Amino acid sequence: MTGDRPYLSSPLGRRLLAAFLLVALSSVAALTVAALVATDRGLASAQQQQRQQVADRVAAAAAGAYARAGGWPGADLAEASRLADAAGAQLSVRDSQGLMVWPGRGMGPGMMGGRGGGTVLEAPVTDAGRRVGSVRLGFTTSSGSGRSVAWSWVAGAAVVALLAAVAVSWYVARRLTRPLITVATVARRFAGGERTARARLTAPGELGEVAHAFDAMADEVVRTDATRRRLAADVAHELRTPLAGLQAGLEELRDGLRPADPARLAALHDQSLRLSRIVRDLADLSAAEAATVSLEPVDTDLTEIARAALAAQQPLLTAAGLQVTSELSGPAPVRADPDRLHQAVTNVLANAVRYCRPGDRVRLATSARDDHAVLRIADTGPGIPPDELPHAFDRMWRGRDAQAIPGTGIGLTVVRELVAAHGGSTTLDSPPGGGVTVTIQLPLRRTVR
Repeated sequence: MTGDRPYLSSPLGRRLLAAFLLVALSSVAALTVAALVATDRGLASAQQQQRQQVADRVAAAAAGAYARAGGWPGADLAEASRLADAAGAQLSVRDSQGLMVWPGRGMGPGMMGGRGGGTVLEAPVTDAGRRVGSVRLGFTTSSGSGRSVAWSWVAGAAVVALLAAVAVSWYVARRLTRPLITVATVARRFAGGERTARARLTAPGELGEVAHAFDAMADEVVRTDATRRRLAADVAHELRTPLAGLQAGLEELRDGLRPADPARLAALHDQSLRLSRIVRDLADLSAAEAATVSLEPVDTDLTEIARAALAAQQPLLTAAGLQVTSELSGPAPVRADPDRLHQAVTNVLANAVRYCRPGDRVRLATSARDDHAVLRIADTGPGIPPDELPHAFDRMWRGRDAQAIPGTGIGLTVVRELVAAHGGSTTLDSPPGGGVTVTIQLPLRRTVR
């Protein structure tokens, strides 16, 4: 079963997993750098503002002590020192001359100079708007707790991203590889001779179209194969009857069972003519299917071609008792092979002779409109039943009512192939009241003035 196959173990699944993991790791790395830089800058800015506020409060406490003592001698700086200790800073107070007033416990010259990785902030001490000194606070370097928190969040996000990448890659690989594996398996079965093998699955987007296209292709291959087999059987059947009659007649003449009189020879000649006609029809069909490589197109007029074909078939139409109406007056310029189109029109008229009844009417009309030259050949014959109409262009097809009429069922197939080789189309219409209308459309050639 294709559904039991682990999708991530397939080549496509592994590639998808690698791609998703690469995208996830790249995203995590980029976000990590951005998060750390933003965290450092944000924490540094917040810490700087907080320390500056502490320095301002310590300066205000020192200014209060200065004002109460009337000067630096005797000033009680315990409150300022307490505020500095609470902020984890070392305090130094200087007077307006820069002389040390409060030495700051544990204050070293390195820290006071701002070296050793510490931070030193200074704030002025004012009294009645006059600067009387300054306070200097030395802060040690932060422990980096903010960065540790950031790293923990980044690590958690990375784990989540990797798990999401694996889950999404498994889901996508399953959605992509399952239809492909199914179609590949069915294709191998079909190639192995299992003509009933079909994908018959529903998949998203183009994958579903591929599966449906494969099933349609398989159906068309089966239909074409059946048509080919049926064509071979029909050809064998059509050839077998005249061959058997011809062989039997010749054997009778050879054995002296029948005299070689003109009547018998004429019957044998008719069988040979029927055999020749079948072979000629098959040759015409083969030539029509290969017409695209043998066309000799020139600037011509569909109306003139139809008029010439009608003139050639007029004796047969008259002998069959058919009434012909010609409406071939207006020009219908096309770029086509006149001989091939003459053959197509002749085949349609020959069908009318073969299937119409004495007294039926045949009408030919041409027109030029909507960028197409149109030829319509309509008759009032028996028509074609609706259930048989879709098969009228099939090879060797003959309707139920035509079995007793001589023919091979290739004429309309040749017409369709010849017209299609010119880039045109052939349609067939048979209303319930009887009659058949064959419509031939060809691209109209624009005349240059």
